[in-house]
Amino acid sequence: MTMRILREPRMDHGIPPMPEAAAKIGAVEADAEILRTPSGEGSQIWRVWGLGSGRPNLVFFHGGYGSWIHWIRNVPFFKQHFTVYCADSPGLGDSDPPPDTRNADGIGEVIANGLKQLFPNPDDRFDLVGFSFGSILGGHTAQFMDQRLRSFTLVGAGGMGLSRAEGMPMSRFRRDMTHAEFTDLARNNLGILMLRDRNEIDDVALLMQMLNTTRAVTRSRIFAREASLAKVLPKCPAPIAGIWGQFDSTGYPFLHERKEMLQRIQPGCPFVIVPEAGHWVMYERADAFNHALLKLLERDLSAT
Repeated sequence: MTMRILREPRMDHGIPPMPEAAAKIGAVEADAEILRTPSGEGSQIWRVWGLGSGRPNLVFFHGGYGSWIHWIRNVPFFKQHFTVYCADSPGLGDSDPPPDTRNADGIGEVIANGLKQLFPNPDDRFDLVGFSFGSILGGHTAQFMDQRLRSFTLVGAGGMGLSRAEGMPMSRFRRDMTHAEFTDLARNNLGILMLRDRNEIDDVALLMQMLNTTRAVTRSRIFAREASLAKVLPKCPAPIAGIWGQFDSTGYPFLHERKEMLQRIQPGCPFVIVPEAGHWVMYERADAFNHALLKLLERDLSAT
């Protein structure tokens, strides 16, 4: 199996050949259908597993400088229980840019309009899960939704205007890098931001990082600095919940502030901490994450 790359990387020298990692990603992607909704002058791309199965709908939003591959260890589990939709956010992954890459409300409206096309009947409900920047976009999308949105789970969310420890600076990719330099830089950045255990940085994670970063047009960091999620989350029309890795680089040791904010917005909001996990919790501790999220989603399904 090979990956379907619909929008090529923007690096002149390309990405180091990693056929085994590409095959692993392609094997998960193989039974997905590709759907398109408008994004600027082009399309937003959605990969869907189990379309027409009649199972409940589950929508995943990936993190900044990312793509659907952020959910590579979760799709095989959740497609057994749900029809799974993985977005590539506008201007990231395989999706074309939105009209304004710096307007979070505008991007949220683009995505919301796309979701209303995917679920044209207001009774076609779905659960939304957003990782990191995906939680920010999820909040800006949720404000434009209606009863279609059954629940919104935030995973390692940014954009909340809360305390954050000073971390090591990450380095930027350059066009003149060799394959070895490119790979080493990706490994280092993954270790700084995404994964607590550097032993979890395998070839799939490296290929994901290099492929996604070199296609990114929409820049996520400006929205995190503006605390834009904190401004729009109270407008979410559905129950919210939170899942964080215990040692999330964007939140540790201030996870209590995240829990308190969510519970101020919705008293009693569930907040799950996955032990021994970093920011990319659903990759590093996939089994624990999958079962924690499934338990939250089963709660939401039983309430409808």
